[in-house]
Amino acid sequence: MRIDQRARRPRSTGALAATGIVVAAAISIATAVPAAAAPDPWESQKGIYHYFTVPKSEVPSNACGNSTGAGAEIEGNFGPSRTWAAMGLDGSGANCAANIGPLEPGLYYYQYVATMPDRSKVPFRNPDSPVEVTAHPDWNTLFVPGPEVAWMDDVASGGGTVSELTYDSAVSDSEHSVMVWTPPGYSTKPAHAYPVLYLLADEGQSAREWLELGRASQVLDNLAVDGDLASMVVVMADAGDADFRAELMDAIVPAVRSAYNVSGKGKDTGVAGIGRGAAQALELAVSDPGVFGSVGSLSGYLSDDTAVTPAQARKLNAKTDLLRFYVGNSVDAHYNGTYEARESLEQAGVRVEFDGVHPETGGVWDTWRENLRDFASRAFQPHVKDHGPSEGHREQSAPYTAPAVGTITTPHIDADGMVTFETGTQWADAKDVVLWGDWAPNGQWFRIPLTKEGDRWRTTIGPIDGYYYWRYEVNGVGFHDPQDTTNVVNMESQLFVPGGERTPLLADVPADQAGQVSTLSYTGAFGASKLKVWTPVDYDPERAEAYPVLYLYHGFAQNYASWTEVGRAAQILDNLYARGEITPMVVVMPGYTGAPFDIWPDLSGNVMPLVSAQYNVSDDPSQRAMAGLSWGGFLTNGAMLNHPGNFAYFGMFSPPFTAATLDPSTPAGQTVIATTKSVTLYAGDVDAGAVSAINGVEANLTANGIPTVKTIVPGPHGFDVWWQGLSDFLPTLFR
Repeated sequence: MRIDQRARRPRSTGALAATGIVVAAAISIATAVPAAAAPDPWESQKGIYHYFTVPKSEVPSNACGNSTGAGAEIEGNFGPSRTWAAMGLDGSGANCAANIGPLEPGLYYYQYVATMPDRSKVPFRNPDSPVEVTAHPDWNTLFVPGPEVAWMDDVASGGGTVSELTYDSAVSDSEHSVMVWTPPGYSTKPAHAYPVLYLLADEGQSAREWLELGRASQVLDNLAVDGDLASMVVVMADAGDADFRAELMDAIVPAVRSAYNVSGKGKDTGVAGIGRGAAQALELAVSDPGVFGSVGSLSGYLSDDTAVTPAQARKLNAKTDLLRFYVGNSVDAHYNGTYEARESLEQAGVRVEFDGVHPETGGVWDTWRENLRDFASRAFQPHVKDHGPSEGHREQSAPYTAPAVGTITTPHIDADGMVTFETGTQWADAKDVVLWGDWAPNGQWFRIPLTKEGDRWRTTIGPIDGYYYWRYEVNGVGFHDPQDTTNVVNMESQLFVPGGERTPLLADVPADQAGQVSTLSYTGAFGASKLKVWTPVDYDPERAEAYPVLYLYHGFAQNYASWTEVGRAAQILDNLYARGEITPMVVVMPGYTGAPFDIWPDLSGNVMPLVSAQYNVSDDPSQRAMAGLSWGGFLTNGAMLNHPGNFAYFGMFSPPFTAATLDPSTPAGQTVIATTKSVTLYAGDVDAGAVSAINGVEANLTANGIPTVKTIVPGPHGFDVWWQGLSDFLPTLFR
């Protein structure tokens, strides 16, 4: 259907509101709206992972990764609580590639970015991929389905129809357009005029963004099919900044009333918006009570010149059926604006509903989609009895006050799990500063950008819980947190956020339950060396029965402190011991340098004699164990096969490969079989080399009757896998 009518525009908003006259504007309706854009050809899915493979020739910098020079990244709302974050695309032959996953169900938006040699960022996209987000033409979208987001997935049948309505702007005197959703069974019969809800865009958004990122069509379709929506017409518009009242009331509303069978009654007309659009909706509610019977503020605020008199409050209450506020958590840009607007209206006597603070996300579409779902289900529904917050949402009893710039020396953690990072002034002249940490699913490393405030850089992320390790990257170069004086051997710093169950074994135990971690120095096969020793809280050097001992090795390019400063080994040991899940033991974490293929000379000639001289440890091989991560796992396998009979238990976490196998026909092989009580193997599923290695070790050992437990978990070649390996390995020892 196409309508082309021309009439004089109404000049008075007040007259329109008072009379309810429908005035035709120059309009046209395109009934066919393009279907969702084709998927990004560079993205694919295999199992729980999403793979991104970009030909290097398509990268403006012609390089992969995020080095100090140039490289390619993928960045999007993949970070914690959908924080915008970046991940390097590593070189893979002629391509730059990365994988992410598993992703929680929901909608993701992302773009490819090339970091140029001068640190400038150049977005790029697949030339065969159509634009998916009008306001952000370089963005791609990715919808991950699941039961949790069925309410925003496509309906099988029975949904509404989306059309584009073009009209003459009352402000710019040019053609603009709005998107219109009509309900299932929409009728043009005048006797059945529909309620109409206007959804206003925020600054920087477009009318289409309600569909492209807000999935408004799917949200409304599901509500309609489930019987949770009043049969209404929904108009998605951008009223702009110049004169939003004229744009909406003198152009958009008349055009919609001319083109669609909608009611002109205030009780059947609603308006809601995001940010600036929410402020516009609130201002109209105050200045023109009765024009809109349902009003929604999504991350909104009241403009400074909007004041409410008692008389206006009484009129607003009398003529408004629904006035409901929504807001994200404290990283929502309008968190305080929402609080202040509610306070101002309530103090004036206006009846206000509040959905509560969304605890998980801030001012992002993940919040606003849920807000739309809630508000649309309430609009034009006089019999709704529940006027309180959504389940799980928090009260907002005060505005949020961020720590003052210059006051943070270590990451600041608030009661809701929001973490603020701030640098000193040493990087005042940097072009870019990011947090690089294991924020991504399964411990993958993502970069979260910081914003410059004065001579410092700052960001807030969250809510998060559990343990993370991170560092700063300044102009692409990694730096240890200058304020971290506790973990100084490694570049990474530790962050533990209490209150959740993400990594409970990595939490600090009460001081009276914590074992002791000591550092010993010695001169050995690798020159001047150090090692860490953990002893349980009740360690007794005079105990009659010597303690079993575990020798635990780090990986290539790591050091003797990696297991304690990054791997959280002491906390894992403390927690398991406090729970009674491990035998009292001594754990030794030696260091090595280079890539030795045999650490036995240093271990047997230096480390073991030093530990035996200073600690009450057993010299019985059945009371000794050896384990290691990555290259340390490779070294453990070598020690087991080439120096048999010295340890009874072995753990190999993500060994990159294995060079030696057990030969049962040799005396050494027979010794391994006779003295080995168990072998624990661990690897992350995307760590192909490690998975292949432990598969080979398992096949070789089980074929020779050695008890072997192999576990492959979702995860990369990183500590998120090795924490799990150590946590599972320790309780099996010395039983």
